[in-house]
Amino acid sequence: MYDAVVIGGGPGGYVSAIRLAQLGKKVALVEKAHLGGTCTNVGCIPTKALLTTAHLFTELKEKTRKFGVKTGEAEYDLSQAMKHMRKSVTTSRKGVEFLLKKNGVYFLNGTAVIEDPNTILVEELNKRIQARNLVLAHGSVPVMFSPFDKVGGVWTSDDVFNMKELPKSIVIIGGGVIGVEFSTYFSSVGTKVYLIELLEHILPSEDEDVAAEVKKSLTKRGVEVNESTKVVSVELTDFGYRLTAQKKEEELVFEGEKILLAVGRKPNIPEDVKALGIKIERGVVTNEHMRTNADNIYAVGDIRGQIMLAHTAMQEGIVAAHNIAGEEKTIDHSAVPSIIFSNPEVAVVGAREKDLEGEDIIVAKFPVSANGRARTMEERNGFAKVIVNAETNVILGLAIVSPSATEMIMEGVVAVKNRLRLHQLLDSIHPHPTLTETILGALEGAKDMAIHI
Repeated sequence: MYDAVVIGGGPGGYVSAIRLAQLGKKVALVEKAHLGGTCTNVGCIPTKALLTTAHLFTELKEKTRKFGVKTGEAEYDLSQAMKHMRKSVTTSRKGVEFLLKKNGVYFLNGTAVIEDPNTILVEELNKRIQARNLVLAHGSVPVMFSPFDKVGGVWTSDDVFNMKELPKSIVIIGGGVIGVEFSTYFSSVGTKVYLIELLEHILPSEDEDVAAEVKKSLTKRGVEVNESTKVVSVELTDFGYRLTAQKKEEELVFEGEKILLAVGRKPNIPEDVKALGIKIERGVVTNEHMRTNADNIYAVGDIRGQIMLAHTAMQEGIVAAHNIAGEEKTIDHSAVPSIIFSNPEVAVVGAREKDLEGEDIIVAKFPVSANGRARTMEERNGFAKVIVNAETNVILGLAIVSPSATEMIMEGVVAVKNRLRLHQLLDSIHPHPTLTETILGALEGAKDMAIHI
């Protein structure tokens, strides 16, 4: 009898299993495919590996002469880039496997079928294991819907990583994080990109100024961005695909060699999970302890259908583990950073300006173009924006559009999480010359005392 069996070896599952083992619990983890889940295999890691190659290619094309570096004409080798991507994925998988072994987690590679709240059958191994507690970490699957499911060969984000050659043109449906990142990648390596977003602007979860900065960058790289646009039909052609779309009163036609449906993912909830009788809405419902309405069943990560990010899943897995171990630990989703590996990068935490209409707030921005370190890098696009409660001076949110924004956002995470006040960051000396001084400039602007603009 195991203290807990974790189903799913993605970020939420493997982290939960390891933490349970660290807390002295006997734990097994069942994964039907590869360890690491969506993030490692068809999400964060392969996407960022390819984006790293594309970013370097862009730097070589755009900056070498300015920097006095003489090279031959840059060429992009997809086969070598894919080799780098596969190596990154394999190394990450092996790293997870090593960590499970190191911590004494019993790993079973097979499909888990829940027969009852205490019994799991691992199908391929024809093995039953007993558990006092279950952690559901089944992850998610790409969304596919009409009319895209009516024609063959439409890519989802899972399929891109199997491509053998770059398409000459691609129509990307969905201007959220996935769509923007793949638009960045494909446009950087020479593919003609058409990006279609149903809502008023790309990155609809973010403020309009953030989205506008990313749109400007994509447009500069040749991406045709179409917002408030709905695809109504798709047909196969000799060349690839023809899509008919409606933009207000205008009918638009797009032609592309490939289509990438990048409208997000949905929770993976198999029939055996549904048969448990636990509450399911968009995803599996839990309380702040990550416990479902069944006392011994917990759920973490994408299966919950809430904040579907790897770092959120990891923290939820840790919270579940501590509660299974008999501690009282709750999840805090108030300061979850959202990051986008566009060019420039985007990172946001806490409140968005659009969600605080009518409230007494101070909003201040500082442009990347006024930052000394950015000038040395030949970077001009982007800004840092801080949102502050006007009465209490508590920092409510931070948005960064900048090179290395995804690395810089932790200052905002700590501030929002701990309800720090403006002066607490202002009085913290920021190193010079660094990109983090764009944050300092925004903080100074919130006091109407910006020095460098």
